[in-house]
Amino acid sequence: MIELSAKAVSHPNIAFIKYWGNRDSSLRIPVNGSISMNLAELETITTVTFTPSLSADQLTLNGKKADPGQVQRVTDFLDIIRKMAGFNFFADVVSTNNFPTGAGIASSAAAFSALALAGSKAAGLELDEKTLTRLARRGSGSASRSIPDGFVEWLPGSTDEDSYSISLASASSWDLRDVIAVVAADEKKTGSSEGHGLAGTSPFQTTRVADAPRRLSICREAIISHDFDKLAAVMELDSDMMHAVMMTSTPALFYWEPASLRIIKSVPMWRNQGIPCAYTVDAGPNVHILCPASSKDDISSRLSNMDGVVTVLETSAGGPARLLEK
Repeated sequence: MIELSAKAVSHPNIAFIKYWGNRDSSLRIPVNGSISMNLAELETITTVTFTPSLSADQLTLNGKKADPGQVQRVTDFLDIIRKMAGFNFFADVVSTNNFPTGAGIASSAAAFSALALAGSKAAGLELDEKTLTRLARRGSGSASRSIPDGFVEWLPGSTDEDSYSISLASASSWDLRDVIAVVAADEKKTGSSEGHGLAGTSPFQTTRVADAPRRLSICREAIISHDFDKLAAVMELDSDMMHAVMMTSTPALFYWEPASLRIIKSVPMWRNQGIPCAYTVDAGPNVHILCPASSKDDISSRLSNMDGVVTVLETSAGGPARLLEK
């Protein structure tokens, strides 16, 4: 029996300049560009095996059979690969995460970047990095940013061809750490895909998008020059702007928990005490605190002693999605 199989690992990423809202929802063309850092110690490992014996796609996620909605999303994505490869075999997909799924730690970014790489390789496609970022974007917009190395910018574009991601700097270029305060590990009630569709209902979205090129420029310069203070200021502003849009959409989205707000209010105080650190929050309640490596233990200790913090994860800048030996 013919079996076509490949295995890949990819990392979630934390966005410094956020992606929220689509110009084209079916192609996941964003309304503004974004910049992120891959997270080395967090990973998704995915194996894709195409085989003629299957009558439908199968998905096992963290050792459990996936629900129909998750399977359908994977099938829709694999249909793109099948069309590119010119065959119609169904696939057995096995994926595992070493971090919470669906809780605002970019699990879909890691999942679909790994699926894009393993799926295309299993299908016999040899795709360059740019094409892989475009493919991953079709499954989850932020997955585009998990394909390249290190610090990554997603160029928004306006078509399938010109909306792709590039590496601004390698993972080894700047020893930043992300200390993540997990205040809720459960899957969020309103997923990012649904939230993107609500962005345009907020009166603040137009202003957020219009100012994005300025914030992107500041963030880009901060990464290249290793200017942490500049990164901290623009990263916190951008996070607050995105959540302001969420909170003023119709219906309103409130991802923060009481512990999230306590941490957000504490970080500037810690910074005033001389500890370099800055917060950012994706579409979920968990707070990411970026800091130089020298501050990570202090930050981790402070978070561990705060009410409402379930656990603390620490990670450094991560490399690109890559194939693994089966």
